[in-house]
Amino acid sequence: MSDDQQNTVTLDGESLTIEGLMSLDNPSVGVRLSPEAKTRILDGRKVVEEILTGEKLVYGINTGFGLFSNVAIPKEDLNLLQVNLIRSHSAGVGEPLTPARVRRLLALRINVLAKGRSGIRLETVETLINACNLWCLPFVPQRGTVGASGDLAPLAHLALGMIGEGRMWDPKRKVWGEAEEILRENGIEPISLTAKEGLAMINGTQLITSIGAEAVHRAINITTAADVASAMTLESLRGTTKAFDPSIHLARPHRGQKECAERMRQLLHSKENPSEIYQSHQYCGMVQDSYTLRCIPQVHGISIDTIEFVKGIIETEMNSATDNPMVFSERNEIISGGNFHGEYPAKALDYLAIAVHEYANISEVRGEREEECDQEQRRIERLVNPALSGLPAFLVKEGGLNSGFMIAHCTAAALVSENKVLCHPSSIDSISTSAAKEDHVSMGGWSARKALQVVEHVEYVLSIEMLAACQAIDFLRPLKTTRPLEAVYGTIRAVVPTYEMDRFMQPDIEKTRELLQKGHIVGAVREYLH
Repeated sequence: MSDDQQNTVTLDGESLTIEGLMSLDNPSVGVRLSPEAKTRILDGRKVVEEILTGEKLVYGINTGFGLFSNVAIPKEDLNLLQVNLIRSHSAGVGEPLTPARVRRLLALRINVLAKGRSGIRLETVETLINACNLWCLPFVPQRGTVGASGDLAPLAHLALGMIGEGRMWDPKRKVWGEAEEILRENGIEPISLTAKEGLAMINGTQLITSIGAEAVHRAINITTAADVASAMTLESLRGTTKAFDPSIHLARPHRGQKECAERMRQLLHSKENPSEIYQSHQYCGMVQDSYTLRCIPQVHGISIDTIEFVKGIIETEMNSATDNPMVFSERNEIISGGNFHGEYPAKALDYLAIAVHEYANISEVRGEREEECDQEQRRIERLVNPALSGLPAFLVKEGGLNSGFMIAHCTAAALVSENKVLCHPSSIDSISTSAAKEDHVSMGGWSARKALQVVEHVEYVLSIEMLAACQAIDFLRPLKTTRPLEAVYGTIRAVVPTYEMDRFMQPDIEKTRELLQKGHIVGAVREYLH
């Protein structure tokens, strides 16, 4: 839970939300353990300590790992066993996670340890908390997990930095440096791993889940932004709002469809300040619009429902014990199981990619065959094509001398096409690893990374659509649209001026996407939605 008074997120292993996790991007927000979590951690460690005094073999405590689980380890080598585990498993490759993403990953791992099922020492967890609060964050490559025994390689890199090896983010110089040096400069003693602690730090699905949480967080923001973009386009194309009549959607009462239709009515029907654009063509005799305008609630609706479903899966996973073996202090027992398997978040994030992609697919979709590329298929195309919009070609004056939105439209089409590949589910794949000991894997790390990539592409496509819609509205002046859409128009025009003649367009797209991602687009209409 988030404690606003203390500006702290309390990690108790039970109540962490996506919103709470994402709040850690703010440097002023820290983390702490709940008193109950501390008690559970201490109780769990007692069970491990008791095992160490006896002769019983327990996986991961006094045996090897994976195929070596039947190899007994002498007591004098148990600490080295844990260090060797971290070193050997730190085999990830590629670009590192950003410091903010590493911080979320670390906080999520602390939250799992807070459940008391991992057998780790309290002082070890407190060192992790200290590093998290000081932004001393290990270098974690993005690639290398198959999501089987959790995210072993990324979490091993996370642990590697905490034992003073490898690289770490220097919070003072804002660069990557040597972990041991950065820890000591910030008054943190490198962790000296003891029995079970290395394993406790790397078994789990926290890479999948932390990246997935960001994807869900941004997808929720996209949900409203996509409706805003759609409403602006419908207005600038002088479409009809008849398809959003409540009776239609009560006749097919999917929750997301009803929610989207209601939002479209609130954006397009302003009783206090009705749309002059709509009034100008209210009696034009047009009966119905193309599918990309008429079917917005039906298409957006299932995306809304899917995002909500995935949010539930991810938040449950965030507060789940995913270690192995797991410590049950109430039974004084350690049990091996399979909670580390990433199938739950992997499948959910594949669903998320497909659902979020549809916001871009309906914004700018091209048919696979020439005969499919008709007038019924694309919103951005309808804005830039004078035969469909009744506006200047590519939304610019002096066409020919100026190209206007010609290539911005192509960029949107390119991103949608890339998404079609990225939406292929990775969780339907599996590959046997660890000498067939881990013979079914989730591929959840890739599910998470590509879901986030799809979300980013959709943000860009919607930003391009909103820029095009603003430009179309400029050509319809002095007529005004509804109050909420005028608020969005004003928000965008505050950072991106009207496109009078050709200019460097990429900054316009980036600025609009930043408004969208930071919630300013949704913020502009929030007071009009209920």
